[in-house]
Amino acid sequence: MCLHVQEHYYDPEANSGYLAWRLKTVQRNTYDGARGGPRPNFQDSPTTQRESLLVGEQLFGEDLREALSVIRHSTDKAVVKEKMRATFEYRQKLVHDPDATSSVLDVFPRFLDTPMLIDQDFSMMFGEEVSGRFLSKWPSYFKQKVITESQSLSSSPCVDELQASVDPELPSVFGWDSDIAALLLLLHLLPPTSRGHKKTAKISSAQAANHLVRFVKEGVSLTTFLEKVDTRQPFLLCIGEQKKNIQRFFIVVDQRAIPCDAPTSVAAFDGLFKAHFVFSLSYDEALCSFYTFIQTTIYNIDVGSAKESPRVKELRARLLREL
Repeated sequence: MCLHVQEHYYDPEANSGYLAWRLKTVQRNTYDGARGGPRPNFQDSPTTQRESLLVGEQLFGEDLREALSVIRHSTDKAVVKEKMRATFEYRQKLVHDPDATSSVLDVFPRFLDTPMLIDQDFSMMFGEEVSGRFLSKWPSYFKQKVITESQSLSSSPCVDELQASVDPELPSVFGWDSDIAALLLLLHLLPPTSRGHKKTAKISSAQAANHLVRFVKEGVSLTTFLEKVDTRQPFLLCIGEQKKNIQRFFIVVDQRAIPCDAPTSVAAFDGLFKAHFVFSLSYDEALCSFYTFIQTTIYNIDVGSAKESPRVKELRARLLREL
């Protein structure tokens, strides 16, 4: 998604404006299809354009323009979700279009006030069974495996605090809840690495955690916080009185806060992961091994095709040894 937004409003009488031009261009690309194109490159799986498990009829032409207007103005969430399903193919073309100058969040602003739209798009891409894998597998198996594996980590103030947060016998007043703490322990098991020939400074796992999840106390201005965000890659914003007691979750993308209608931090993180695929955004470089492990090992997406580091493969082998 592009940060630089040009005029995108549609003039229905003149059939003009940026959005009208984009509709014509994307529809032409849609009709061409993917035949004859290059084979998908799964080295960056979230940005790979792939065949989706589409459900229901997709809209084009005047029907598409009318649906976009309904999506923007309707107060009926059920209608919004229905029209979002019917415009899924257009939306996917938009997020994968390198020439697009308008953010998908400008064309489809209801992501910003209608929960579960990210989950709906992800399910249309991969199916309900794949969509539900993290929520079923993380609490029942992988969370405890990661906690056990983290006992091998070298002691540090950050690691010690996270391990206290996941230990029911050592309740931490200031730490995260046990699910976020376990995810951050996974990040320590799969720390940032220097990739390619980029001369970027390697950061620690403790620093990388800030790329994954951030905490803001209840009462702090969300607008002021977003104005200071300096990254395009999605991260989870947790708002509450304490880290271990979060009242609201948001997925922050392009300095926009997408609300999570999530009862737990596990469900909120599930939405964060899915946002990369729905909006075609690369993983944060510092979190690449972390996200790739979750993608291939828990969601089982692009297994054998995605580029994995040796550390990811080794950790998966250890955690799955008893399955």
